[in-house]
Amino acid sequence: MRHPWKSDLLCRTCQKLKLNRDFLKNTSAVRTAMLWILSFGVIGIVTVLAQDSKFILDRDGRTIVLEPYAPNILRVTLSKSNATAVGAAGYGLVGIPAMTGWAHEQDADGNDVFRSNRLIVHVSADHLPPSHRMPLDDLNQSLRDHYFGGGGGSPRIDDTVYVTTASGKSLLKMRNWSMVPNNSEAGATNAAKLNDAGYRVSATFDSPADEHYYGLGQQQQGVLDLRDHRIHCWHDYSAIGGQNVCVPFMISSRGYGLIWDNPSKTTVDLGFNQQNVWSSEVGDRISFFVIQGENSDEIYKGYRQLTGITHMLPKAAYGYIQSKAIYPTQDQLMAVAKGYRERQLPLDVLVVDFLNMTKQGELDLDPARWPDPAAMNQQLHSMGIGTLLSVWPHFAPDTRYYDMLRDKGWLIHTADGAPDSGGFKNVIGPNIDTTNPDAAKWFWEAIRDRYIKPYHFDYLWLDETEPDIDPANDFFSIGSGARYYNVYPLFHTASVYEGFRRDFGDSRRVMILARAAYLGAQRNGTIFWSSDIISTWDMLKRSIPAGLNFTATGMPYWDTDIAGFFSPAIPADYKPLHAPLIDSSDARGAVDNYTDYPELFVRWFEWGAFQPIMRAHGERNHNEVWSYGKQAEPVLEKYLRLRYQLLPYTYSLAYGSYQTGAPFMRALFMDFSNDPNVAGISDEYMFGPAFLVAPVSEQGATQRSVYLPAGCDWYNYWTNERVKGGQTIVVNAPIDTIPLFVRAGSIVPLGSPVESTQEKQAIAAVRVYPGADASFTLFSDDGNTYSYEKGGGSVTRLYWVEAARQLKHDGAAAWSKPDNLIVQIAGH
Repeated sequence: MRHPWKSDLLCRTCQKLKLNRDFLKNTSAVRTAMLWILSFGVIGIVTVLAQDSKFILDRDGRTIVLEPYAPNILRVTLSKSNATAVGAAGYGLVGIPAMTGWAHEQDADGNDVFRSNRLIVHVSADHLPPSHRMPLDDLNQSLRDHYFGGGGGSPRIDDTVYVTTASGKSLLKMRNWSMVPNNSEAGATNAAKLNDAGYRVSATFDSPADEHYYGLGQQQQGVLDLRDHRIHCWHDYSAIGGQNVCVPFMISSRGYGLIWDNPSKTTVDLGFNQQNVWSSEVGDRISFFVIQGENSDEIYKGYRQLTGITHMLPKAAYGYIQSKAIYPTQDQLMAVAKGYRERQLPLDVLVVDFLNMTKQGELDLDPARWPDPAAMNQQLHSMGIGTLLSVWPHFAPDTRYYDMLRDKGWLIHTADGAPDSGGFKNVIGPNIDTTNPDAAKWFWEAIRDRYIKPYHFDYLWLDETEPDIDPANDFFSIGSGARYYNVYPLFHTASVYEGFRRDFGDSRRVMILARAAYLGAQRNGTIFWSSDIISTWDMLKRSIPAGLNFTATGMPYWDTDIAGFFSPAIPADYKPLHAPLIDSSDARGAVDNYTDYPELFVRWFEWGAFQPIMRAHGERNHNEVWSYGKQAEPVLEKYLRLRYQLLPYTYSLAYGSYQTGAPFMRALFMDFSNDPNVAGISDEYMFGPAFLVAPVSEQGATQRSVYLPAGCDWYNYWTNERVKGGQTIVVNAPIDTIPLFVRAGSIVPLGSPVESTQEKQAIAAVRVYPGADASFTLFSDDGNTYSYEKGGGSVTRLYWVEAARQLKHDGAAAWSKPDNLIVQIAGH
């Protein structure tokens, strides 16, 4: 039976509530609206509709959308365009919204309140009084208005979104937002090509004085805590110190993560005037995600849910990767491989760097220098060594594929359609546009058929993935470079990862080395590195917090070119500040008059043993562990062997990152959030749950201060001395020693000596550091396939029971010897 009164009531109530007309055209939407109205009455207190998985508020020409993804994960979108506000999240975000457990109500002041069992979100009433400045007298104000008044009113929109935990603990408050016509150069370019200038968009949040911020990709200015800094969140190869890489995800000391869903150039001002301002050059909405966590790992679990998992890399990636710029011939590469094997030194991967081709874009290997790559790889594989091949995204004119790529529109191009070479020589050429799915598929298949199938290369280095030609005035298949400035590395790495998985299924793991990243790029089997930094002590010091913020961004796999890439210009009269700790007289063929460079290489190499990926690279004549003199060689060998001894521990950490999304190169704030002293410590970090690493970054130093976080005791790894936490101590650090501590209540499995991860490595010892109960999940599998995604591999759970002074274990058997021959207890 039809009820006219209900129809009339719905119509009148919806008019009063300013509900979206298009929304009400949908029958299910009408039914939803009726449920809300009948549930709360006809008094007009309802100002929200639940559509599918969204709460939608219509606010006098503005739309505010709250879209839950979990009880602790919420997306907030605001726009002057309803269609844009209700649109899907942007590139890199793959999570699925879920309304379960969320409810709506209104408070006495007319504010909309949304709550789950984890979060409470207050959205201000429709007509919040605007913010204003302290008053001036009328004459003063009129004079100012005459000369400086814009006449258009304030661009700020005073919609407030306030997020707390379910218990009322404040997380973040958005005070206002803006969306103004884009009159910038980027807007003009878009308007000329697409009739789409877009808007400049920004949002302002409160920044309490005790709040600290981490992440946002890679910034190489030498700081960890980003508070009181302006972050240029865009890819910039020429940034001061070294390349900036934008991943717009930030983690706060107040217990939340924030994803800013806008890929255009974004400026983030953190803490100034107790505000955080996020401002993007091109957009049609404000869109951001809030992830609440009881600890940092829960926030990373949410980031994983939203952007994708971090796949395990081939086990070889966790060993040692040897490179230099460049090994130009097959003979040189084979000589390096034989050098490692003759010395019985561990090595898993050799790199065939760029300039390996006849011409850029031919996708070949110069036969004069690489006469038989297939035979080379066969021999290397027999030695337990894989190869990482550099393939650039550039295609020069007059090469075999250029005309086809240009004619199909598969090259990044300017507004008039011309491929953009960015001022580089013609022998380099423009970038392929892998945002185009057809171009991406072709690019992978060309790599597969030109390099992988005939020559059996194992892994790929996708260099220049910013792209390195500034796309600000260019156009991708998906739209303008101004609007999508930062997304190229996501698409480019995906082209190879997805191609690998299509063609090889689960049979071989992907390892891609890339120079830039974006939200979600961690799901592409990708390692990111600190780009082409200069080989100086200053860059060693700056690289430590750069790496810690990058991994804090939810990207577990980051490394450096050990000891830097570019050689600095060394004056003829150069002298180091202090007497070098390594004699360079027998290494002049590698270092010339940079007499403290062997010392720098050693210190960087020591740190490299505790990076997620250990890889030496750089512009040197020689770059192997025997290249830096007789004093350096035994120290480098010590840390190379230690890297492989720790493989059972490191590989298990990688399995943990796959399961949780959390990094295992961890700034101290992640594990010691209750210790206020760690907030800004930029040169110490945790490597997994056990190791505190404190690299030496001062030339000539033989000791350094180390802060040991409060809440536990610590063991000096080298001496087994037990020290109380919550204090700063001075630690001896001779040239062969990196300060290294182990948290009391840790279990560290150690492996037998191997020269390659292709060898079967036995568990040689399980070292326990007593002082608290402990647990560790030991994982092992074939190291090469994706069988672990389907439950493959073996899991052994290790437990240390402090009261009983006993190690227990269950699950798969990880060793065959009696426990008393395997278990070692520190201090005994």
